Amino acid sequence: MPYSTEDKKKAITRLRRIKGQVEALERAVEAGTECRLLLQQIAAMRGAAGGLMAEVLEIHLRETIGSPEQAHQPSVSADQTDDIMKILRAYLK
Repeated sequence: MPYSTEDKKKAITRLRRIKGQVEALERAVEAGTECRLLLQQIAAMRGAAGGLMAEVLEIHLRETIGSPEQAHQPSVSADQTDDIMKILRAYLK
């Protein structure tokens, strides 16, 4: 869970964006918008949710594994954590 004020603010911003996308999709469905446009909106929502998931996962990894700046004896370097996050971001797309 994002604990810092900055992390919380970023997560809330992403959640509000997703909420807006969901509301827009609901209006589009009610209006009878054609399927290809609905699919575009759904894909955008999925991307936004994936971005939020990656962000929260990164926070969790940094809190769990630790970062060299915060830990007395880091077991995993910042570069290693970054590599893990790159792999996970690619997987979550």
